[in-house]
Amino acid sequence: MERRCELARSTRETRVRLTLALDGQGKAEVRTGVGFFDHLLTLWAAHGGFDLGVEAEGDTWVDDHHTVEDVGLTLGAAFGRALGEKRGIRRYGAALLPMDEALVQVAVDLSGRPYLHYHVPFPVLQIGSFAAELVPEFLRAFAGEAKLTLHVDLLHGENGHHIAEAVFKGLGRALREAASIDPGVQEIPSTKGVL
Repeated sequence: MERRCELARSTRETRVRLTLALDGQGKAEVRTGVGFFDHLLTLWAAHGGFDLGVEAEGDTWVDDHHTVEDVGLTLGAAFGRALGEKRGIRRYGAALLPMDEALVQVAVDLSGRPYLHYHVPFPVLQIGSFAAELVPEFLRAFAGEAKLTLHVDLLHGENGHHIAEAVFKGLGRALREAASIDPGVQEIPSTKGVL
């Protein structure tokens, strides 16, 4: 079974078209109009082994918030749909991701229950022209629509660029592990029988 999803979202503020294949090769074509965000999503796909296509247009003359949040909502919904009923998945994934001086820990449970714990005190407000506060906005939107439990903690780090990269790479790695198929399991990995 092919685990993929195509999804579009259109509001008065943004238009997002997205394709996602969970069992991909880590290839990404991302154009959101927010350069550093494109870079982060490309890293996410590469380290997750996901094939990702994103075309987004948003009111970036206001700021980048609506675009980043709406891509997070659309990507989260696509991720959840691509998982299907979650039969045979490993369910849990974690990554301890070093990026030079930065070290980030990411843990995920594809639980069906949206929750975000986020403790990443950025040492800067901006990374180039990208607002660091948009990282948790994206993660909250993604976790909510994907209906997963996500914990992200900065253990240490000084460079905002490195910290943001470590968060997205770690998220990709943790999701890759959690979404992977356990060859010895054919059931939904929950005593409730549903995730």
